[in-house]
Amino acid sequence: MLRKTLVTDPLRTVPDKRIPSSMKPVKLSLILLFLIIAGGCSTLAGKEDTGVVIARRAQVRSSTAVVAADLKEVVRGDVLEVLDSTTVQDTGERWLRVRTRDAEATEGWIEARNVISQEMVDRSKVLSKEDEGVPAQASGQLRASTNIRFSPDRNGNDNILMKLESGARFDIIGWKRVPRPKSLETTESDDAPKSGASDTSSASKRTRERDENKEPEEVNELWFKVRLPSSISPAPAGWVFGKQVELTVPSDIIFYRTGREFVAWQRLDGEEAEHSRSAPKDKDAAKEVRPGSWVILEKSSTGNTNGLDSPDFDRIYVLGYDKDRQEHYTAYRSHDLEGFLPLRIDRNSDTKIFTVRAHSDGQPKEVRFKAYINERGLLKVEALDELPRNVKAK
Repeated sequence: MLRKTLVTDPLRTVPDKRIPSSMKPVKLSLILLFLIIAGGCSTLAGKEDTGVVIARRAQVRSSTAVVAADLKEVVRGDVLEVLDSTTVQDTGERWLRVRTRDAEATEGWIEARNVISQEMVDRSKVLSKEDEGVPAQASGQLRASTNIRFSPDRNGNDNILMKLESGARFDIIGWKRVPRPKSLETTESDDAPKSGASDTSSASKRTRERDENKEPEEVNELWFKVRLPSSISPAPAGWVFGKQVELTVPSDIIFYRTGREFVAWQRLDGEEAEHSRSAPKDKDAAKEVRPGSWVILEKSSTGNTNGLDSPDFDRIYVLGYDKDRQEHYTAYRSHDLEGFLPLRIDRNSDTKIFTVRAHSDGQPKEVRFKAYINERGLLKVEALDELPRNVKAK
């Protein structure tokens, strides 16, 4: 009598005499498919198990329905456990089922646009560490709601970290010029929705329609690398499309521009510089900056100022401040040069040393300057290294 054998383990090795050779490829394919599906499910389950709230405040609700009850209010920076997700068919909005990390351990639903994964926050922290120890070079604010990205690239949505509201303020650590994407030659905004998010905003549609009628002005575009305060984002750093940024030049120096733009600035006198330049809570806070002495980096708007290899600045301007007369004066103005960030100031003594980088024969060179108060009480600046000239300047 023949005895039948039931194979219950798909990974069990079975002698060749029990399986016709014609069925081997089929069985092998089924085994591989089983492994791929099992591995994929495991990865998906542990992908976004922790999220961080990015909205100023949001509600954890009993369901995704419009009439759902509010169970718990969460605020920016709160950590949530992500249990599940779904997309509402009528609106296309994505929702997350979450559990709060507090004594109540409230479970409910929250709109996905209010949360980013802990993994994305960690990636932003890695980006921030690249400039650890680099002082803020300038400050800015958003002209409109704009994406913060992991890289200076608008070609797709995969590198979007989050979206910041119009008026959000931040420190600028550096900038980079990149070729303008061919597909976006007439688009002057960066408000594309993140992958999986719903784009039902009529304002976004009007912006795109307006941008489509614009003629392309430049072949390259400017991006700012920014340091974000915890008051507006749990993620500390990212890249912002330059067209959406307005530089917030301190009121103490804004009226001393002489035909060139101020692109970077730092105070020479005291530690208060860092606090006055940090993103304020309201738009009028910059007016409270007390008068003082400044190192300012200027850039001309003539010539090829937007080339990929164009310098960050082309002149150094130092403003002194006379406390008795309560007025500013020009302490130093350099000749034209090809200068590059970062600007650093050593404030460890009464004599301040600041450094920049300048190109000499096409090679970067660090140039140091000494700023001190002379016997008449006036600020003086001396170059401690030879300052290269911009041979292209007329």
